[in-house]
Amino acid sequence: MSKKGPPKHQNGYAWNPNANRKKNETEVGGKLRPYSEITGVCSRCKDQIEWKRKYGKYKPLVEPSKCQQCSKRTVRQAYHSLCSACAKENNVCAKCSCRVDRIIGRDCSEVEAEQKMLEEAIKNSRERDRRSLLRAMNKGKSHSLLKTSTTEESKVGELFPSASLEHYAELTRVGDEYSDEDEGEVRN
Repeated sequence: MSKKGPPKHQNGYAWNPNANRKKNETEVGGKLRPYSEITGVCSRCKDQIEWKRKYGKYKPLVEPSKCQQCSKRTVRQAYHSLCSACAKENNVCAKCSCRVDRIIGRDCSEVEAEQKMLEEAIKNSRERDRRSLLRAMNKGKSHSLLKTSTTEESKVGELFPSASLEHYAELTRVGDEYSDEDEGEVRN
């Protein structure tokens, strides 16, 4: 005989791990220091790590741990057994070491390259655009958990008048060159 229907005693609200404790926003996992992005793992391992974060079981690494393959202290994310280089080279999950077709998350080098590109775009933009971009970035960090994923097309025109950061940086550089020439003509 199998039971049918909902459970006899349904929870009225979801369990909160820090219900009666005051949160310290400066600790890792608080608003001011959020956890790092989960990268280099398969979807199953990503779900496991997210569960640990959600229910207060996540313990971040204090210092880098040893990679199981190359034996160097290069593993910088909690619950990973392989460094990102070894995992990428062998096309395996960095946590469970199983072979996967699709690894979730971006590589550190991709993130650094994007950060450099963004800094260059900020440096080459006007003060007004720079402040609005920084304001939007700070707002995005605080509301990143609430937002759903957006497409690139929806962001065009919201922060930049053009489709990509490279194009925007080039436009601002060209605009600066023309404004310098105009000022020279006015002075003469």
